[in-house]
Amino acid sequence: MKDEGKIHPGAVIFDMDGLMLDTERPMVTFWCEAGEKYGWDIKPELVIKTLGIDKEGSIQIFINELGPDFPYEAIHDEFAMMVRERFADGIAHKPGLLSLLDHLAALGIPIGVATSTKRETALWKLGIAGVLDRFAAVTCGDEVSRSKPAPDIFLLAAKRLGKEPSECVGFEDSPAGLKGLHSAGIRSVFIKDLADPPADVLSAVWRRCGDLAEAVQFFG
Repeated sequence: MKDEGKIHPGAVIFDMDGLMLDTERPMVTFWCEAGEKYGWDIKPELVIKTLGIDKEGSIQIFINELGPDFPYEAIHDEFAMMVRERFADGIAHKPGLLSLLDHLAALGIPIGVATSTKRETALWKLGIAGVLDRFAAVTCGDEVSRSKPAPDIFLLAAKRLGKEPSECVGFEDSPAGLKGLHSAGIRSVFIKDLADPPADVLSAVWRRCGDLAEAVQFFG
């Protein structure tokens, strides 16, 4: 610890959707629209349950709620097409993203991404958002056998950044991501987007912020 409680971690690991990129709210809408095209009434609350979860986990959540006949693949393909079309001109950042990334870069702290999104899509989103070159490592859901809330993706991200998990700080907006960081032994910063983590998850969080700009104060 130094400089009035500020820390200088070995690396900082960021989630992507809903944490750095303002994508989750529109993507919830895309899911509902895609479902409607196939005659399925998908509620926003159901989609929110899948945030931070990989494809297999998301399929199970949809089937548990809507039944075994739910055509996940067809609706997901429609959803994916909407993502590509509607984000083609750019993806908005969450407030304070660039100021925090600039601050960490000025301090010489390596920065990585750990997202449940598959690698091809993650790199496309980060590129469209104009921040791909900010990260020393990008770790994705299709590169680990167990996605969030398992710790695997965060452990791999730390390894790629050349740091021990205990040296790192991780930023998350989803309950699944926060659970994964805790299991990995990585200090977590929670910034709310759409989901409210349960009390037991929040009790293990290292810091909470209203936005990314507020988190600049933690690092020195």
